[in-house]
Amino acid sequence: MLKKGQLELLNLNTLIKNQNEYTNFIVSEVNDHALRIVVINGEYHWHKHEECDELFYVLEGELFIDLENNETISLKPGEIFAIPANTMHRTRSKERTVNLCFEKASNDITGNIG
Repeated sequence: MLKKGQLELLNLNTLIKNQNEYTNFIVSEVNDHALRIVVINGEYHWHKHEECDELFYVLEGELFIDLENNETISLKPGEIFAIPANTMHRTRSKERTVNLCFEKASNDITGNIG
């Protein structure tokens, strides 16, 4: 059985064309990991992923990642940032931003807010 995105040509720009509100979905799976495309326009809630690292790669716009130690990381197109498992964080933007996210396919994207 093929995993999502395998043996299929996908155009990321087409997948999120005219998408201005928050969206986050799996584009493809490789082994036990997933490539997600995420459109953020505003703020996502504070959360952590207890058993999964998460890597962001910005394609368009500017993504801010707030960390639990009061540090804010600013990512622009072409930049990446990895968040270790069990690290409280939130993502936000001042305008539409398009990002790729690499994580385990089994990861609950809503995270643990506790």
